[in-house]
Amino acid sequence: MKIHEYQAKEILSRYGVPVPRGKVAAGVDEAEAIARELGGACVVKAQIHAGGRGKGGGVKLVKSPQEARGAAQAILGMQLVTPQTGPAGQKVKRVLVEQGMAIARELYLGMLVDRARNALVVMASEAGGMEIEEVAAATPEKILKEYVDPAVGLRPFQTMRLAYGLHLPAESVRKASSFMLQLYRAFVDMDLSLAEINPLVLTKDGNLLALDAKVNFDDNALFRHPETKELRDLDEEDPREIEASKYGLSYIKLDGTVGCMVNGAGLAMATMDIIKHFGAEPANFLDVGGGASSETVANAFRIIISDERVKAVLINIFGGIVRCDRVAQGIIEALQKVQVEVPVVVRLEGTNATEAAKLLQESPLNFRVATGLSDAAQKVVAASA
Repeated sequence: MKIHEYQAKEILSRYGVPVPRGKVAAGVDEAEAIARELGGACVVKAQIHAGGRGKGGGVKLVKSPQEARGAAQAILGMQLVTPQTGPAGQKVKRVLVEQGMAIARELYLGMLVDRARNALVVMASEAGGMEIEEVAAATPEKILKEYVDPAVGLRPFQTMRLAYGLHLPAESVRKASSFMLQLYRAFVDMDLSLAEINPLVLTKDGNLLALDAKVNFDDNALFRHPETKELRDLDEEDPREIEASKYGLSYIKLDGTVGCMVNGAGLAMATMDIIKHFGAEPANFLDVGGGASSETVANAFRIIISDERVKAVLINIFGGIVRCDRVAQGIIEALQKVQVEVPVVVRLEGTNATEAAKLLQESPLNFRVATGLSDAAQKVVAASA
């Protein structure tokens, strides 16, 4: 689950992570009042769940409360387009008004789980303020890494090593070490999947502050933090993803034309890969889980075909936990409830797969039954052309 920058900073500040003084505003009067409280010179920042806001005109430096009012007026209500929002952009409903400061250097600090190593990795770089993906591609040597043993946690010698690697002034090294340890404590306590400070700024008086903050929660651990549900902003999420979550479906909207209904995240990824291999693009990631009942399948179908870009649907189910003939019956019953006007290709493998194929072939509904994954992909790609 993603949250806004101002919410991330509120959480991090509770753990002692230094952040600039500031408040969020939903209107121009409020923004002007906050700027006056901060002394006039400040920055007005659009609050959406996307990076690259400055490049899209969503971040403005101002020198007075009156300028803050004008900046808020320009940003609030705008359809902010960034590389992460896509061409449609995202409507700005709030701005964060923060104090201005004298910046000496901009750095990068990030924490996330490295699944290949089964460990949390702390990354730091002197290339702050830039897209870290660009830094990794062009100058990977600029990214410093420390892997954390989950049994002992992040150790001070590791944070000191990172701080020295950033070539900080001697008087700021311990401050940087403390900053990293506090951020790590927030990461672990709050079950985060990502904590990114970009830029982490070194001020001219030697202090370190999180000028920007991006925090994502691990969805699988949200039950341990019921208070975080209030931080969710449904306006920032795709309506189909919200609808899918009501039925326990894992759905992510993509840009292709082939709708995918699969059970199991690994099989879903393989399905999307093979669709791309045969020349088409998946329209979504959708995992219906282990029990594909007729109700589950009907809801999944309804969500998939609500995307006007979908030209064909591939159902790819492995019958391990659930029998394939039961899945097939569920698919038949679902399509009797939901009108589907695009071609549907079905591939069922596993327990009672033969019986399932017979059920589908004898059904009055128009299915295209596939005999394997490659066959299914080729059929659905051809149907979507």
